[in-house]
Amino acid sequence: MRVGFGLLAALLVMAASGIRAQQKPIVIRVGYFPNITHAQALVGRAGGQFEKAVGPGVQIEWKAFNAGPSAIEALFANAIDLTYVGPNPTVTGYVRSQGEAVRVIAGAASGGASLVVRQGAGIQKASDFHGKRVATPQQGNTQDVALRAWLRGNGLKPREKGGDVQVLPITNADQFTLFLKGQLDAAWAPEPWAARLVHEAGGRIFIDERDLWPNHEFVITDLIIRPKFLKDHPDVVKNFLRAHVDLTDWINKNSTQAKQILNQQLQKETGKPLAPEVLDDAFSRMAVTYDPIRSSLQKSTQQAFDEGFLGRTPPDLSGLYDLTLLNEVLREKKARPVQ
Repeated sequence: MRVGFGLLAALLVMAASGIRAQQKPIVIRVGYFPNITHAQALVGRAGGQFEKAVGPGVQIEWKAFNAGPSAIEALFANAIDLTYVGPNPTVTGYVRSQGEAVRVIAGAASGGASLVVRQGAGIQKASDFHGKRVATPQQGNTQDVALRAWLRGNGLKPREKGGDVQVLPITNADQFTLFLKGQLDAAWAPEPWAARLVHEAGGRIFIDERDLWPNHEFVITDLIIRPKFLKDHPDVVKNFLRAHVDLTDWINKNSTQAKQILNQQLQKETGKPLAPEVLDDAFSRMAVTYDPIRSSLQKSTQQAFDEGFLGRTPPDLSGLYDLTLLNEVLREKKARPVQ
């Protein structure tokens, strides 16, 4: 009898352990930047929309980054599962991993980057960049490639390629400080940093990057994922995408309220809200979208290849996109699928 009771107790313990194991939440680790070009992430963090969409059995861990290459390294290191990130680090990550580590599952933002020059730097035309100090957020990030491509197109070269333009990969916050001190001449910056450089640090827009692209559209932020997580947890990813699409639509229809929420979240993340005129100006140069705008990524990929960031042969990006779940969500909403 005692043996039977012991066996029953053991079975009960095993059953309880099994229930606990089943109840262990799935964890999805999500990267983003505290920039308005990652608006869905910031607004969604503030309101908990992603947590509501994925449900109580899933836990979201948010991780902030300054620029794309750092987020890609975290993806490689299995420190995050999904991240909002720019197109050039996306492609670099895909190429470096031979297509194994990265899939684009949605777009997030178009526009939202500018070349800003300091008022006292004496820059009126492209040739005035000779001998100047120009910053980007990180070597190989989307703005860094855009700057280097623009320099090449205007007969200019960075110092490391035999030219006289000093390209300085510096965090956005440090760019702002150096601008104020007169120690930088220009910066290719994402929003809201471009607007801050204009309104708070004595800069002016030299190039709104939208002017360099057809229809004023280019992808500045994609939503990418580790393929293994996508394969293992398609339902979780689809629910996350539902929130992403809903937030995109809501922000576009409620820009005034969205900007207020976004600004409150930026204050939480960076310690300081944006001045209303900075926020309005920054938002005026970008659009939130779930369309990844493939054509612009192909062009920026060619630019990155030309600048030596993608090896010796042009990359094959045929497996980069997996928009299946995004288009399922869009069809459910009776919205037009994206290509």
